[in-house]
Amino acid sequence: MSRFDQCVAKLKAKNEGAFVPFVTLCDPNFDRSWEIIETLIANGADALELGFPFSDPLLDGPVIQAANKRALDGGYSTDACFELIAKIRQKYPEIPIGLLLCANLIFVPTADVFFKRCAENGVDAVLIADLPVLAAEEFTGTAKKYGIQPVFICPPNADQATIEKVAELTEGYTYLVSRAGVTSAENQAHASNLDHLVENLKRSNSAPILQGFGIAKPAQVKEALALGCDGAISGSAIVKIIEANLANQTKLLKELGQFVKEMKAATL
Repeated sequence: MSRFDQCVAKLKAKNEGAFVPFVTLCDPNFDRSWEIIETLIANGADALELGFPFSDPLLDGPVIQAANKRALDGGYSTDACFELIAKIRQKYPEIPIGLLLCANLIFVPTADVFFKRCAENGVDAVLIADLPVLAAEEFTGTAKKYGIQPVFICPPNADQATIEKVAELTEGYTYLVSRAGVTSAENQAHASNLDHLVENLKRSNSAPILQGFGIAKPAQVKEALALGCDGAISGSAIVKIIEANLANQTKLLKELGQFVKEMKAATL
């Protein structure tokens, strides 16, 4: 069983859902990013979803775009991100690590080189944000060659064929998008058909379902679990805490720890 599979199985045995925070690696710099990730784990994160800084993050709203820019302005690249992941993996051998990134970061070095580096540094799963499931075969074979689980998004407008294809190809976890648009902690509206999507994904034997986009409050975590999801992902709300406390790392870590504790408590 993969780390994601083991994590979900353990949580289900305790009747808990998963809380998975997202951050951009090396935001605002390498050392502070490491302390941020330590804080996420110490306060209850069940798994990590991590982004690589990229100049054109297609799914991200202003908050995560700014995080990408901070890391890029600091001179941090893919090499630094893999170095940080290796450090995380060394200290936390059991925490599941998923990456959420754009296809260009894989195209440029080639899929073979990229997924090999993922395996060498302890990554468990990769979600390519701008890869439609219909074009998945270009990457899934290479990912699986190196033991990396491919993750796909189930969009709110997914038809039955898309749902079945997502369920067929996705491993580790299924990313259920709450609504159309880009990431945002402010836009907390959710599509009205999420219960239908969850039902059909489960009927199609999908990987465990994690709901993301606009998850910024404990009540929304509870709502995701009530829908039948296995957990929730929160990104913009976390990155907003980082952005608001760039001048004070101690305050940043304190506020971040409290936020993660409250979100995790909603899964119990």
